[in-house]
Amino acid sequence: MIKKLFPLLLALALLASCAPQRTEPLPYPEPAASEPGKTVAYVPLDDRPDNVERVVYLAESLGYTLAMPEEVLYRTALDHQPKNFDSLQRGEPWSLFTWVLEQEAAGCDRYILSLDQLHSGGLVSSRSLTGDDLELPGGGTCSASQLVEHLLEKLAEDENNVVWLLDSVMRLANVTVGYEGARLEHYNWLRAFGAQPRETLVGEDLTVENVLESYWRGPNGEDPYDGAARQMGAVSADGYYQPYQFISEFIESRERKLRLSDEVQRILARPGYENFRLLIGIDDSSLEDCIQKNEIAFLRRGLRTEEGEDGKQLDWLLSGVDDLAFKAVARMYLDETDWVGHSVNVQYFGNMEGQPACEYDFQPLWKIVDEHFQFFDLLYGRAAELYVLVLTQPEDETLKQAYVSQLLQTLKDRRKIQQPTILIDASNGTYGTAFYEALTKKAELGYLLAYSGMLDMAIVTGTALSHGVARYAVLKNEESTDCMDRAWARTLADSILKDFCYKGVVRNDLLTYIRNDLGGDPNNFWDPELDREDLLRRLEEGMEKESAPVIHNLERSSFLSSIPFNGEPKERRWGGIALENYRFPWDRAFEIGVDIRLGEFSDG
Repeated sequence: MIKKLFPLLLALALLASCAPQRTEPLPYPEPAASEPGKTVAYVPLDDRPDNVERVVYLAESLGYTLAMPEEVLYRTALDHQPKNFDSLQRGEPWSLFTWVLEQEAAGCDRYILSLDQLHSGGLVSSRSLTGDDLELPGGGTCSASQLVEHLLEKLAEDENNVVWLLDSVMRLANVTVGYEGARLEHYNWLRAFGAQPRETLVGEDLTVENVLESYWRGPNGEDPYDGAARQMGAVSADGYYQPYQFISEFIESRERKLRLSDEVQRILARPGYENFRLLIGIDDSSLEDCIQKNEIAFLRRGLRTEEGEDGKQLDWLLSGVDDLAFKAVARMYLDETDWVGHSVNVQYFGNMEGQPACEYDFQPLWKIVDEHFQFFDLLYGRAAELYVLVLTQPEDETLKQAYVSQLLQTLKDRRKIQQPTILIDASNGTYGTAFYEALTKKAELGYLLAYSGMLDMAIVTGTALSHGVARYAVLKNEESTDCMDRAWARTLADSILKDFCYKGVVRNDLLTYIRNDLGGDPNNFWDPELDREDLLRRLEEGMEKESAPVIHNLERSSFLSSIPFNGEPKERRWGGIALENYRFPWDRAFEIGVDIRLGEFSDG
């Protein structure tokens, strides 16, 4: 018996010795995290991970180096949290204006600038500020509109500058829970008011003044305030709901936002701004003819759609806000590498692509995908090399497992023939954690070009396609270096680990613990003040347990490192992965930050 077992044990030992060995993760940040690249001066929307570290990863994966201002200049602080300069809950536009001019003086010629940050100090404050004057930390004020106009004029003086401006259409509710005293009931009521149908403006009627008047008129002249009050079931004896004072602020902030956006479009319409690009994102919306409808139509009229070289579109208005920087970085790379577009094959699983992915979308899922394909110059083709798989909500609840099985089989088939694949989970969590468990057990996660899911549904498409199409272009151009590979790996690992492990499991445990055991608010750990060290410890323990199988999957994966136009695709193998320095960027449970350490990759 021993003689029979010995050859088998020897064979297993030989196989084990030939198998790729896990490489130990290097310290983070790595001594040479990226090679010196083309510098992009970047003013973020705010300090959340989607606007900071994930943009850094994406930029480095494309050979760029991001220059960014100090965090205190663009940070958002919720109520009772430490403020910037001891007085501001928002970013500081005047200092950012000065910082951008310093980059210009130093010779920078690439810019990605958030207008919400430069106009208002960030996304959250753009929803609440009224009037044009901005308070400065040391006293005094400055004009938001004049500040940005002067900045754009200075950048336009250098014809070599390429400037991406990121703007947004304000969401239906202008308040943010935990900011300037706003509570969930305020948000819900104002969203109900914003979601009420308005009269439709078309043609010459689409003016700023008419759009502002339409805030107060329904399709038949009715008052949207009354409709919202009836919907909320909360009308007081005198006919007015308690937070009526919020309505006037709501209208004033929307007016400010629309006028500032209009002014930027007017500036860009002047001669000399042909190297500027404007990308507007639509924040949380609704399928109804809501308050955003006329705003969107008005801003769409001002887009420069056929004024670039060869009639290329210069300005875009797309669904999603938190993915704006991803789209700008990716499109900047495509433009600089003479991207001519490629064909793409998209396949949906769940049969609900004809509906919005969630109640905060204003278009069917397929339409949002289609508009992003146009942004990236992708054409539909059944024999395409690039493949996009999209999981939708299930049309038939009893067929959930069948939808997942079909997707997994398609994913395996794409892997067998080394086909570059992007995976989008637009199911809004309707499959629970079973989908992530199936992917972890049966798919080679590290082989995906990009993945996105379990985020706000409005941005999953833009997030996945930005990362996936940019990576595909790098591989087709055969430009990838080891540093670019490592930055790309962080973008993929960050998205998968946070979705599968944190948003799928650990966050739910934290929400329950904070609400039920601590009686606290998961949207703000400072109101009432919670033991943040205890929450951080629970986060680390939960992530250590939940991330282990996902990390194991990634470490056993290969990834595409080159896709020549003529020749066989080339692959490399992942190294070891370790997670450290967990953090809650806004001291709330909604999102987390984490450093990702990677071991050396190996060829073959």
